[in-house]
Amino acid sequence: MTTTLIFEQLLNGLQFSMMLFLMSAGLTLIFGVMGLINLAHGVLYMVGAFACALIAGISGSFWLGLIASLVVAAMAGAIIEVGVIRRLYQRDHLDQVLATYALILIFSEATRWLFGAFPLYLDVPELLSKPISLFGFFDYSSYRLFIILIGVLVAVGLYLLISKTRLGMQIRAGESDREMIAALGVDIRTLYTLVFALGAGLAGLAGALLGAIQSVEVGMGDSVLILAFVVVVIGGIGSIKGAFIGALLVGIVDTMGRFLLPYLLSLVLPAESAASIGGALSSVAIYLLMAVILVVKPKGLVPAHA
Repeated sequence: MTTTLIFEQLLNGLQFSMMLFLMSAGLTLIFGVMGLINLAHGVLYMVGAFACALIAGISGSFWLGLIASLVVAAMAGAIIEVGVIRRLYQRDHLDQVLATYALILIFSEATRWLFGAFPLYLDVPELLSKPISLFGFFDYSSYRLFIILIGVLVAVGLYLLISKTRLGMQIRAGESDREMIAALGVDIRTLYTLVFALGAGLAGLAGALLGAIQSVEVGMGDSVLILAFVVVVIGGIGSIKGAFIGALLVGIVDTMGRFLLPYLLSLVLPAESAASIGGALSSVAIYLLMAVILVVKPKGLVPAHA
């Protein structure tokens, strides 16, 4: 094991963290403001990836595809909120789970019908296709650094939106007392649609960004959604700061666990056993992390309402 390899894996973990943050930021806003359990959030991740692949394939421009992923996912989110989600706010969580799970099935089959069962592939833009030399001793993917930069910029933008703008004040008030802000004249229905569209757009952006590293396929958002829920629980429901911290913890622990645990076990066990046991332990590391954090801080690290 070399220092270069450790740094590379840390940066991979940071890149994975930023992708998780883009997913979980919208999820925590939706749950915090609306009190809605949205299992269909992963579908919006998939919609963004397919929109990017389609537009990039037609236009030849990855950048147009990236913009399309944000716009199409946000529009899909707004349509879902108006057409389906709006009828679920006064229902219990079981109804919300069943309805949003039905959306997963509908969108997955519709996507399979439109694009087929075979995965699509996105090419990394030429501008970001070459590695960049870091710290003078190793090269790293410029595209992965771009994802890290996008995640940081989105985090700063969300912080400014939530803490410094009138819309952010309404969102924070909606988290605390939705009946009161409705009584003060705020159009709560429009606010909910905007929040849902914002969360959907961020999920779609995450799907498009990762689509250039992995394949774009039906169901690609399912596993990411589980990790996003872990991030929300660790960070604290309704908290953007908590989502950022939680994403950093989950992304780095998951990546470094898959890298370090097999290596450490190989020092005392045969290589095949070390790889098998290390892989199994690394797959549950983030859930153990979540359990420990919830024992110490049941509301998460940075709850929206302490």
